[in-house]
Amino acid sequence: MALLGALALLGTVACTQTNAPSIATPANVTYDLQPSGDPTAPAGIILSWDPVQDPALREYRVYSRQQDGASFDLLGSTVSPSFHESGVPDLDYEVTAVATNGDESNPSVPIRVDERLRLESPDSLFSTSLNQAILLYWTDNPFLDTPTGFKQYRVYSASYDLDNNLCGTQWTLEGTTISPEFLSSELPNGVSRCFGVSAESVEGWESLWSPLDEDTPRPDARNVLVYPYQANATQSGFRFFQDLNGNGQVDANELGLITAGNDPNADFWVDRDSTGVWITPVRAGTSVALYGSAPVEDLTSIDIAPTSGYATSAIEAVPDYGYVFQMSGGDGYARFGAIRVTHVSQQYMIFDWSYQTDPGNPELQLHGGLQTFTGIVVKPTNR
Repeated sequence: MALLGALALLGTVACTQTNAPSIATPANVTYDLQPSGDPTAPAGIILSWDPVQDPALREYRVYSRQQDGASFDLLGSTVSPSFHESGVPDLDYEVTAVATNGDESNPSVPIRVDERLRLESPDSLFSTSLNQAILLYWTDNPFLDTPTGFKQYRVYSASYDLDNNLCGTQWTLEGTTISPEFLSSELPNGVSRCFGVSAESVEGWESLWSPLDEDTPRPDARNVLVYPYQANATQSGFRFFQDLNGNGQVDANELGLITAGNDPNADFWVDRDSTGVWITPVRAGTSVALYGSAPVEDLTSIDIAPTSGYATSAIEAVPDYGYVFQMSGGDGYARFGAIRVTHVSQQYMIFDWSYQTDPGNPELQLHGGLQTFTGIVVKPTNR
């Protein structure tokens, strides 16, 4: 009787060993979403797991379900320890290993594609106009709020219609960055672009976009030297742009021209008297306004041209201050240029300058709609 019981127990053990899977279960399944620009519709998902170290391994099978509590359906198979699916992902995934004899392992621990891991969007977006480039920068709240869940920022751009204040519909990925700033370069001057930024989590979830921002690259130059008329009359005038060949295009040799102070085609000339050095508009349709009420840190601090305060009177040249010029383009649209004076003496003036080639566009370089300031002396023209 005891022998029969032992044989029965042995049969039970043998049956259990025969029914158990002959291959290990895949472990550490993770996912990585592929952002699309639409936070509600990722472009796809990549699943990865630890390889099963078994020479009898034939393939892996991937299962998924769209709703909690539903049964898992076979999605596909692969011989690699990863699997790519295009389109919006399902809710849950699990993976099995299949041996050459057809045995299939137990399913892995299900992994949930949890949209609650999505980061918050950047609160604001700013830009600085540069020569053939735009510097973008934004609030870093997605990283500061969830530093361990943050992966990177994604920067998008589209065309911009200045006349109708509308962004285009064809958005492209400019690039990614882990810093809350991005330099978009190799852009044509005078062509406006619209920008938006999203935050990406370590799982690939993409946040909603930041507020949109538009900007327009424009030419600039640094450390231009001119002289007061009394020191060197032939190099005391300046013209931001002059279409010398009449082709209607802004060519490199037509920007930032130093001219004689008595040239009627100069945008402004520089002269001096016992009280200081003066900047005076020259060309018909050209006027000047002081930018803000204090020194500006850099030429790039001069962003949007003032909405008012322009005059044709001479204005004192003071180091570190910015000046904006409004000029006639001859086509019904104003042109705008800016200078930041860096050095002034009775013998010379050095300044940085920028010019917006887009007709009627006031973007020069961080605060718009500034009114002119009367703290610097303005006097009637006296040539």
